[in-house]
Amino acid sequence: MDALIVVDMQMGLHDGTPKHDLPDVIERINLLSHRVRTLGGAVIWIRHCGKAGDGFERGTSGWEFLPELVRCDQDIVVEKTLNDPYVGTALGGTLNRLQPRRVLVTGWATDFCVDATVRSTVSHDHHVIAVSDAHTLSDRPHLPATTVIAHHNWIWSELITNRSVRVVSTNELL
Repeated sequence: MDALIVVDMQMGLHDGTPKHDLPDVIERINLLSHRVRTLGGAVIWIRHCGKAGDGFERGTSGWEFLPELVRCDQDIVVEKTLNDPYVGTALGGTLNRLQPRRVLVTGWATDFCVDATVRSTVSHDHHVIAVSDAHTLSDRPHLPATTVIAHHNWIWSELITNRSVRVVSTNELL
């Protein structure tokens, strides 16, 4: 069975500049989560809990998951306060208990929390699939979002690890 991790797909991501391909990324995450559940896998929602006054402050509208995402009662929610969702959370123990064959990683933001999740999942000795078209971010001051996404997809496919890291599109997974 697979585990799908969905990183920080919360209302607060609407703050600032638009996120690249967001409606399609949401659709792909919904397709993947449905497929993973259908095959008996687990969907894990990572929720960023920001500091007082920021766009992801606990209990505010920015802290809520995007309403377009299809979530189910059996899904798991892990709350984090750092880029890395393993630090100070139950994520590592949850994955150890589930023992997934592969961990698929999706979400926002490619260059911060998604990247930290991919790398830490590898470091926690899991086979990782970085879903190439199911993560997003806004343009950066020095690079367009499409370049950041392409760069990270390449980097993830080249990580040195004892486990496998593959970069695969949603269509290939479905």
